[in-house]
Amino acid sequence: MFEISQGAERTSGGGALERALSIPYMLDVSTRESESGEWVCRLEYPELDGCVAESRDALDAHEQLEMLREQWLRHRVETHQEVPAPRPSLRS
Repeated sequence: MFEISQGAERTSGGGALERALSIPYMLDVSTRESESGEWVCRLEYPELDGCVAESRDALDAHEQLEMLREQWLRHRVETHQEVPAPRPSLRS
């Protein structure tokens, strides 16, 4: 887990949230058939539990996902919970 200190947030005026938002999480993109039979684009940040968006339009799904990611990370920082570390690069 990636820890963000409370002091860093206080001294840099939201710096902890900015730091959390800058973490390069892996974005998983796939298409799937929904229950109604329509094909949708599914985007997900696997390290951020529950950060999933689906839409027929990939850009719409991405906008939804980014809003969820910011809310998810903001909640973690504001409640002084650990922020998950990103997965290591495939090149390492």
